[in-house]
Parts: sequence; structure tokens; C-alpha cells
Amino acid sequence: MLHCMTSEPEQQLGVGTQDAFQRLWTPHRMAYIQGENKPTGPGAADGCPFCSIPAKSDEDGLVVKRGEQVYAVLNLYPYNGGHLMTVPYRHVADYTDLTAGETAELGELTKQAMTALRTASGAHGFNIGMNQGSVAGAGIAAHLHQHIVPRWGGDTNFMPVVGHTRILPQLLADTRKMLAEAWPT
Repeated sequence: MLHCMTSEPEQQLGVGTQDAFQRLWTPHRMAYIQGENKPTGPGAADGCPFCSIPAKSDEDGLVVKRGEQVYAVLNLYPYNGGHLMTVPYRHVADYTDLTAGETAELGELTKQAMTALRTASGAHGFNIGMNQGSVAGAGIAAHLHQHIVPRWGGDTNFMPVVGHTRILPQLLADTRKMLAEAWPT
């Protein structure tokens, strides 16, 4: 048993070799791992979630802000609490295929997302970027989207390093509401 533990580890049958680790089960992640909500092909009609989200209510689609050409939405499988994406409405895969208006609005909504995250949650910093193509890590390569991941001092703690587990302190619906209310006008 580890010296820092204050209680005996509970018996967990069927988890492999017994050790001193507690397990935090996150079965909701299995949907992402198995490809749920991923398109069946490259076209907009191939089940692209970024094309179907705008037809939903803000609450059901986890939309935080709607612009004219781009919208901001919470990531359904976040790296950190408040993980947003800015997404053009138009089904386009490559950054170089955006119009000047889409590029400008993508940048503006990214700035607004940073402001809202600082206001609502006191984010200390951000990871911002996009993966272009599946070989670059894009989970949905056919529809461009930019990630805005808030960061806080100390948010990289032992859980992701040792436990390969993310701790998200708030439900997505509550995060969406909080950020929508904090979004700059």
C-alpha cells in the first residue's frame, strides 16, 4: 500500500493484477474510442456532427455562440473543462479553403471564447489549434474545427500522468450555460 493513501484499497475483482490503484471508470469515453458520432465518409451528408449541430437547440447541441459563418461549441469529449471548438457552418476540410469572412469570424470567435473562458473560469492560458487531416490527428478531418482548450496552473497533475484519467469538475450542460452567459457581446 502507498504511504500517502489514507484507506485500504477496495477489492476490485476482474481488473487484472491487483495493485494499490483506485480506478475511476469513464465508460462515456468508450463512445469516442469506438467512433460514435464520427462521419461515415467525407461528405456533409455522411453523418458529419458539425453539420448537424447547428440544427439543434443551443442546449442540445452544446452551442455556446452562433455567428454568421462560424459557431462555437463545447467539445463532447473534452481535454479540460470548458474545451471549446470554433467551427464554420460550411462543410470544409482545409483551412486554406475558408473564405476571408470565415477566416475572420473564426479568429474573432476564438478571441471571444478566450475572453468568456477567462471571465467564467479564470483560465490562466490556452492551447489553441487545429489538426488538418487524419494523419495530423483530426478526429473529424472532413470538417475543419479549431480547438480552444483552457489551461490553469497545476492542471497537469498526477491523474492524467499516472492514472491516464481526466477529471472534469462540471457537466457539459452547466459549462455551456456558464460560458454562454459570460460570452462578450
